[in-house]
Order: sequence, then C-alpha cells, then structure tokens
Amino acid sequence: MEIKFTKYHGTGNDFILIDNRTKEYSNINRKKIAQMCHRRFGVGADGLMLLETLKDYDFKMVYYNSDGYTSSMCGNGGRCITAFAKHCGLITTSAKFMAIDGEHLAYIDEEDNVDLKMIDVSKIDQYEDDFILNTGSPHYVTFVKDLAKLKVNLFGRKIRYSNKFKKEGINVNFIEAIGNVLHVRTYERGVEDETFSCGTGVVASALVTSNKYFNSKNEIKISTKGGELKVVFEKLSDNNFKNIWLKGPAVKVFEGTFKI
Repeated sequence: MEIKFTKYHGTGNDFILIDNRTKEYSNINRKKIAQMCHRRFGVGADGLMLLETLKDYDFKMVYYNSDGYTSSMCGNGGRCITAFAKHCGLITTSAKFMAIDGEHLAYIDEEDNVDLKMIDVSKIDQYEDDFILNTGSPHYVTFVKDLAKLKVNLFGRKIRYSNKFKKEGINVNFIEAIGNVLHVRTYERGVEDETFSCGTGVVASALVTSNKYFNSKNEIKISTKGGELKVVFEKLSDNNFKNIWLKGPAVKVFEGTFKI
C-alpha cells in the first residue's frame, strides 16, 4: 500500500497531511500511523492528519498523535491543515472546518500565515501553584525560572504520569515571561516527548499568563523552540475568554509517497 502525503510544520510542530476526500485511506490503522510518524523508520512527525469532506464545511480534520491514537484538538495542526487545504485547491483565503472539538474558522495569507479561531475558554482551575484548563486539549501550566535550562521531559513526564493525570493524560506547559514575550516549552501526551511547539498549549499558557503578567493586553507574543506565535483574545474575566485566535506560519516541508 502506497500513501501519498505532504509534510507541514507550524513553528517546528510537524505533521503528515493526507488527502482522504476519496476515502482511499480510511482503513489506515494505529500501527501504520505510528510507523509513518516514527522519526527513524518513517516520515517523522508529531502527528498525522486526514483531510476529509463534510457537508456544509470546507473540510473535516481528523487528527492522530504520533502513537497512532486519535487525539483532542491540535492548534498548530489546525493551522497546517488549513494551508494544506489551500494547496489542494479547496480554499483561497479562508476556511470553515470541523475538528474533534467543534467548528473552527481560519484565515490564510499569500505567505501561508494562518490565523485559527480556537474554542472559547470559561474555566481555569488552580492546582496548588499551577493551572489546568482545556483549550481544545487538556493542559497543565506551570511558571518556572530558567526555562531554557529546564529538563522538560523529566518534569513533564512526572506530571503527566502522576496519579491525578495518568489515566487520561495531560499536556504540560512550562512558561516564563521575559519582558514582553512569553516563552513556552511543552511536553505532549501521545507524543510523550517535548515538541518544538504546541498550539493549544501556547493558547493555554497565554490565557493563564494574561491574569498574572499581561492583564491589560489582549495580544501576547509567544516564543517556542520552533519559532514565534501570537495569541489574540477577548478577556471577559480572569477565567472567561472568547474570540481566541492562534496566529503563525504554516510551512510546507515536502511531499512524497510512503510504502507500507
């Protein structure tokens, strides 16, 4: 079986994109997905997405983590599949698509910078000195010092596999505000590693930080290992946000076929 694919990345968060409008690849299973995402024996990616048709929408986004299991919403993945839809000729400058967490709107410019509308957030729980919220995926956010030197995999894995979160898993974000920029590093469940960027994690981090450091701002600049992003939002209260947008580049890396 040969699978045609295109690889994209959003600030280093990389994905395999497959056009499945003909349902040709609907029987792709977890083992095959994990094989394609493997960084030594496959294409190499943090996740894999199928672009499918859905009535009243430009497309449907079906997302799998690199372990081959279906997952919750991926923000950078949503931006990349928008760019892929443009590459496939489905859209020009805007898109309305369905993902696992509901409807999303997106806008894309000539350089494939994508603005993606995220779900509203109306609840941020405090857990000891840290925070838990859902931005399409569940996230744990903790403030640290000397983020650049932090052993993210060590401490991220400790939280993700703690008794409280072990069963369902959680993404763990370590953040540090330096000047006017929020620096974020994320350990992702399903990948079970630090990724170069996490879209829903960046959004979660920005909303939490807006309460502590950037209370008067509705736009926060984010620095990840893979590049720069922006989060724009309307703040109704400390725990209530709407019109949340994740903004940044979506870059085509290459395309090819993979034989399974």
